[in-house]
Amino acid sequence: MNYRHAFHAGNFADVIKHIVLARILTYLHEKPAAFRVIDTHAGAGLYDLTSSEAERGGEWRTGIARLMQARLSEPVMALVAPYLNIVRAFNPQRDLTAYPGSPLVARALLRPQDSLVACEIESGVRKQLIGALRRDIQARVVDLDGWTALTAFVPPNERRGVVLIDPPFEKRDEFIRLAEGFRAAHARWPTGIYMLWYPVKERRATDTLADDVAQVANAGGGESKCLRVEFSVAPQTPEAGLVSAGLLIVNPPWTLAAELKAILHELEKPLGLGGAARFRVEAVRT
Repeated sequence: MNYRHAFHAGNFADVIKHIVLARILTYLHEKPAAFRVIDTHAGAGLYDLTSSEAERGGEWRTGIARLMQARLSEPVMALVAPYLNIVRAFNPQRDLTAYPGSPLVARALLRPQDSLVACEIESGVRKQLIGALRRDIQARVVDLDGWTALTAFVPPNERRGVVLIDPPFEKRDEFIRLAEGFRAAHARWPTGIYMLWYPVKERRATDTLADDVAQVANAGGGESKCLRVEFSVAPQTPEAGLVSAGLLIVNPPWTLAAELKAILHELEKPLGLGGAARFRVEAVRT
């Protein structure tokens, strides 16, 4: 499949991915030491929800728009508030017209001592990202292929942080490249937090990816260091578009699994298409 950010901005997969990113960065705030966010396939940064690309599928209407209107319990609302506050900051009027991608979600949660490296190789998209970040001194936009960036920028000088790997899945071997890229980066920086995003279209491919990543993450023994998170808004059928997506999170904060179970449980109804959605949050063992 071809997952282009502009066509899918603000859909259910973005909502889940960015909630997870916000929770991880919020956790990193608990220590004063600086951290770095490395976004290997950053995209344009800010997306116009009134554009022809966003309007073509209108996926944001069953994603971020539904979440903004959902009634959540106070504990869960407190957990998703950092993410929702970022979205609201780009939509000062009541109508949703813009959606921040992962670089802007990350930038909003940086403290003065933290930094962001956002990699984007497509020139037009990269120019949009530079404009969205307004040449921020804490956010560096790099003209570098995301797969090369995985080993070029780790370990960061801060020795704390998150690597978000979110490729467009334009090629058939993207799952293999994702596993290999993670393995190379982990060898250089085994203590970093990694977020690997993937679409769920073929169960065999996603299971193989999870097994490959977990084998690397858990090589030292002990408890699993790989958390698998998947969210499906409808049953998978041959003619269906993207209805299920997942994340593999390596070295997750110890609070994350419980937080995501609580959050995703309350998102099942508002994000489900034609009924309640389904989710899984589980440690991957080898």
